[in-house]
Amino acid sequence: MSLEHILLGCLEEPASGYDLKTHFNQRIRQFWSAELSQIYPTLKRLERRGWLTSHTEPSPKGPPRTVYTRTPDGREGLILWLTGGPEVGSERFSYLAQIFFMDQVGDLHATRRFMLDVRARMAAWHAALLQVESEERAAAGKPPEQFSAPGLHRFIALRMGIHSVGSKIAWCDETVAVLDARLASTPEGETQ
Repeated sequence: MSLEHILLGCLEEPASGYDLKTHFNQRIRQFWSAELSQIYPTLKRLERRGWLTSHTEPSPKGPPRTVYTRTPDGREGLILWLTGGPEVGSERFSYLAQIFFMDQVGDLHATRRFMLDVRARMAAWHAALLQVESEERAAAGKPPEQFSAPGLHRFIALRMGIHSVGSKIAWCDETVAVLDARLASTPEGETQ
């Protein structure tokens, strides 16, 4: 999966880079994150490729803003990606890489603190996703199987995010229990 394809999907309607960042934060965070420092160069690259066009318009606040629109070639690139089969196994988790190498710190207490921090962040993220789900269900006023096509597909992705983050919370709990058992059996003064 690439940021290029994600941005093409987001540009069903014209938007600025800032609008897209807001969209990431509110709607896509359960499966993809991106910073403005990544979004703007990618938009420029897509424009050079002919997959986007842009124009400048006044901004309600601050300087004029650049608004991007997907071209027919950009839509074709998006459709090819969407119908090209699932891209499974391409996830990257920085916190998991940190845990993988955490033995180099030499302190299981530090590992435990790290895991509790991961859990707290996952719990906050999970609560936010559940809030989005609640708001979407209330706004639709009908069960998910009766949502509009875009609403249904967004709901399906949201539910995967909820399940994924929930399983990560369970993994944190399991890991802290293992660390607690290990720490309880470690002679005093030893930390690893």
